[in-house]
Amino acid sequence: MILLITGGAGFIGSNFIRYILKHHRNYKVINLDKLTYAGNLENLRDIEKNKRYRFVKGDILKTKGEWLKAKGVDAVINFAAESHVDRSIIDSADFIQTNVVGTQALLEASREAKIKRYIQISTDEVYGSLGRSGYFTEKTPLSPNSPYSASKAGGDLLVRAYCHTHKFPGIIARCSNNYGPYQFPEKFIPLLITNALEGKQLPVYGDGLNVRDWIYVDDHCSAIDAILHKGKIGEVYNIGGNSEKKNIDVVKKIIALISHRSPIIKFVQDRKGHDRRYAIDSTKIRKELGWKPEYDFEKGLDATIDWYIKNKNWWKRIKKGEYKKYYKKMYEEGKGQKANG
Repeated sequence: MILLITGGAGFIGSNFIRYILKHHRNYKVINLDKLTYAGNLENLRDIEKNKRYRFVKGDILKTKGEWLKAKGVDAVINFAAESHVDRSIIDSADFIQTNVVGTQALLEASREAKIKRYIQISTDEVYGSLGRSGYFTEKTPLSPNSPYSASKAGGDLLVRAYCHTHKFPGIIARCSNNYGPYQFPEKFIPLLITNALEGKQLPVYGDGLNVRDWIYVDDHCSAIDAILHKGKIGEVYNIGGNSEKKNIDVVKKIIALISHRSPIIKFVQDRKGHDRRYAIDSTKIRKELGWKPEYDFEKGLDATIDWYIKNKNWWKRIKKGEYKKYYKKMYEEGKGQKANG
């Protein structure tokens, strides 16, 4: 089988490519990535010479059915996305272009090429925010609260429409918050880990009581693999790690694990429209596809911290570039108060 992985130089996409090449020895992978700020080919340095892997620099907005046919692509897994909520609040234009218009272009190209499977990698954020109880199911109405999640919901609805109108072989996967190796250091957990390793303050939005359901990236990859091979066309599958944590508790756990330093927590002005709680009910994928996560939060966090300790050159190069200007704008120019961690 030949897979087209869009956005494969990003965090989850690169981990999925590595997962596929490891677990499916007769599969070939084409990685199509525009290489925006979060796309990093260093994420795939260890497999770049693999004969079953090929990188193509390109934009999903410009993907054509003829190109997919020429490459003999059997299935498309669309990871390509602008994905950071804070950036979408500052300027949502790129999010609409990539996550909505780009998805439509990729769907049309895939339909023309008559690909056998198309998986849209989405997010639990399309469901909005939960109260203290309850869980997102596949039947929860879409109620996005940020420009980012609205753009992802738009892409999901296009997939649904193509399935209904064109009998298109699409499937939607909605996952909870990922963490693990190669995650861009503007995201919550790698931001905390790298700042702690550098002896810097650990920024936390608002009161730190927002709740997220965390999943280790390898578990997300195994879920997508199950959907690719056993998922039902036209369906939505929720993927969750059953690891609900308050943000402040994640911060304190990271401080405890990186015990050679005593970082200071800095509570910063809360994000606009900040969703209070996400929690996934993944009963459907567990029962229908036989999937379950292998990592609990403690095991996954240990592995993640260990990776960032051993790969300081990777994240230090990133934090010296464009990211540094963004970080200063978001966390050092905002209001905040210091509190001992």
